[in-house]
Amino acid sequence: MKRPLTARPDPSSSIAARFACTSVSVLALLLSSPAHASDLIAVTSGGFAEAAKELTSRYNKENPSVPVTLTFGPSMGKTNNAIPARLARAEPIDVVIMVGGALDKLMDSGKLEPGSKVVIANSRIACAVPAGKPRPDLRTVASVRQAFLDAPSIAWSDSASGEYIQGELLARLGIEAEVKKKGKQIPATPVGEILAKGEAAFGCQQHSELQPVHGIDIVAELPDELQRITPYAAAIVKGSKRSADAKAFIQYLAAPSNGKLIKATGLTPLNTN
Repeated sequence: MKRPLTARPDPSSSIAARFACTSVSVLALLLSSPAHASDLIAVTSGGFAEAAKELTSRYNKENPSVPVTLTFGPSMGKTNNAIPARLARAEPIDVVIMVGGALDKLMDSGKLEPGSKVVIANSRIACAVPAGKPRPDLRTVASVRQAFLDAPSIAWSDSASGEYIQGELLARLGIEAEVKKKGKQIPATPVGEILAKGEAAFGCQQHSELQPVHGIDIVAELPDELQRITPYAAAIVKGSKRSADAKAFIQYLAAPSNGKLIKATGLTPLNTN
């Protein structure tokens, strides 16, 4: 009785398979390793994001020996990417740039280096509509009140400006119940993007966060009587192994020579030439 024939393994196939497995293993190792382990890690919230992008790019060109990797996350809120949540997970972060009040809470809780806070700029709240849509009058308290009442749908953020609108402004205007029925607080996603996609007819957020969004028209900032100024500040994370480099980076952000750039992003710099 003849034995059944069995196929012999193709040596080239075995080699290819081993090579493929090895390649996948190496790739996985590379992907799991820190891409910039030697970099200074900074995280900024949305209000200072556009300024931070440009300033970090310039800083890295001028200081190539200690490059900064810039990441992003909200100053507050319940999203996984919020700066307080990231520090609670002990992510390797050296510098935070965020809403001053939220930064103070982190400082008080021991997450940040005492005495390292530097206020860089102030931010004002503005309101916008989808591009091409009618722009409401926002020049007076009465006209702002009417704009909120007339809008069929409204969006505000889950950070500083949104907390003010939801927790204080609507009550001051006497329209809290009416607006909350048709309004929504947006977690993490910029309000401008919600407007651009047509998911809301009217929305308010920090001017600096609305400004870079395409597909919207910024109507105006809230009048002084209703305005809430939000300071943006930077500080060193407690336990950073690059505290000297972190301090140098923060000093660069706050330098008067960068005031014009910061102002161009919709913020009011504290120092300018």
